[in-house]
Amino acid sequence: MAKQFPKGIQTFADIRNGNYYYVDKTPYIIDLVKEKFVFLSRPRRFGKSLTLDTIAELFMGSKALFEGLYAESQWDWDIQYPVIRLGFAGGVMDSEERFLENVKSQFHYQARRLNIQLESSRSLSVMFRDLIESTVMAYKQPVVILVDEYDKPILDNLANSSQAIVMRDKLRDLYSIIKEQDKNIRFAMLTGVSKFSKVNLFSGLNNLTDITLLKQYSAICGYTQAELETVFAPELMANNVNLVEMQRWYNGYNWTGESVYNPYDVMLYLADSEKLFKSYWFETGSPAFLMDMLFEKRVDITTLQGTNGSEQVLSQFDVGDISPIALMFQTGYLTIDEVQSLPFGVRYTLKFPNIEVQQSFNQAVIHRFVPNSDLKFMTIQSDLYQSLLENDSALMFATIEAFFAGIPYNWHINNDIAHFEGYWASVFYGYFSSIGVPIHVEESSRNGRMDMTVLFDNRVYIFEFKVVKQGDTIENTLQQALAQITEKGYADKYNSKNKQVYQIGVAFDEVNRTVIFAS
Repeated sequence: MAKQFPKGIQTFADIRNGNYYYVDKTPYIIDLVKEKFVFLSRPRRFGKSLTLDTIAELFMGSKALFEGLYAESQWDWDIQYPVIRLGFAGGVMDSEERFLENVKSQFHYQARRLNIQLESSRSLSVMFRDLIESTVMAYKQPVVILVDEYDKPILDNLANSSQAIVMRDKLRDLYSIIKEQDKNIRFAMLTGVSKFSKVNLFSGLNNLTDITLLKQYSAICGYTQAELETVFAPELMANNVNLVEMQRWYNGYNWTGESVYNPYDVMLYLADSEKLFKSYWFETGSPAFLMDMLFEKRVDITTLQGTNGSEQVLSQFDVGDISPIALMFQTGYLTIDEVQSLPFGVRYTLKFPNIEVQQSFNQAVIHRFVPNSDLKFMTIQSDLYQSLLENDSALMFATIEAFFAGIPYNWHINNDIAHFEGYWASVFYGYFSSIGVPIHVEESSRNGRMDMTVLFDNRVYIFEFKVVKQGDTIENTLQQALAQITEKGYADKYNSKNKQVYQIGVAFDEVNRTVIFAS
């Protein structure tokens, strides 16, 4: 009987007892549990919950579930530990009352599961302390504490900063008990999407080991290329899967070590009888909050691919002080491309992980830039890609000109975003990026930086952008753009590689809301 894909299944026992594919991550887990207090940040639907459930079964001594896995011969099955589990994935906690009710309910459930008597208290810290100490007394063993989606009560309230701060402070009091109960704890792990400031959320848990960017744990969640080709070999061979294209679409996530596939994408793609490359992961969650922040802070989207940051920048996340780059990195819309050790610290270069994220993210950007653009955008994507296939510059220019001309006049006048400096170039970039072609922005040449370069087959399209200044003409602006490409020698690096190079000047006329080309 053919194995099934564990789509959405986060319970280790269900996967192991059922006829499901499973990628053995226990080599990472056996190494991980040598630590005592651990924190891991990964994007949504990346297997964090399954990782915690696997750890729980390991400590509870469920040996039969690990038959044939690495952990089977690497773990002392004679010792079992009681496990206390908390999770905030279910429901929205948009008030202090709902939060208190949720956590108390979880405490009582854990007490019943462990056959522990637990009295209610208005203080969550008191209940948590009592639960830990009573469990240790009953089982004569230190406890294991696993917290899933540790940050969700805060994330649920980011639009209301005062409420978010209340949630943050409540969680800080709760998590401080983990530090206080050091002697009663064998292992504790917290997972979530975001990485909030230790100072404000983990001030009482300062010995927490953050494995988010540790090279040896880069692939603890997600599938490596080797894991994909080994575990899913029957499926790949039976369906003659295009591994190169699958890698372009769903691999590319990296946390300083080996890059991995998004496991959710792998499951849904392989389960699709037609094997269509679609944005399975992106479509499960709207990046509305992220889009709001990008536009509120006037982030130039053309600079996202290849942006640099320190570990501090990538971790700059707290209520009222959220870095857009940190948010994009932690939520999975950007990932690590390169790591460079410098005298003053480590510098990370970021990129879009793969085609799915690049296309879908930029399409979401365009929808925010240009309202009611769904049908228009599908048309322009098709026409734009067709113009590249046929090397038809006239079609390319006409397609983009028509789309810019279709931006509603009232929206352009009334929306501040239409007037910020990078608006025109960002929309232009978003069009091309959304069809998945390789793009370089502000690429260096020997005499300057090219605004945008598009690579397609053996052709290179070099674009130079200019905004028509007051008192100047469109024709003169276009000539300035073309002259700059020539004078700066932007094409030289590609001419030497036997590429067909096309030099294109682009003029943005803000008064008439039009874009004009010359080549």
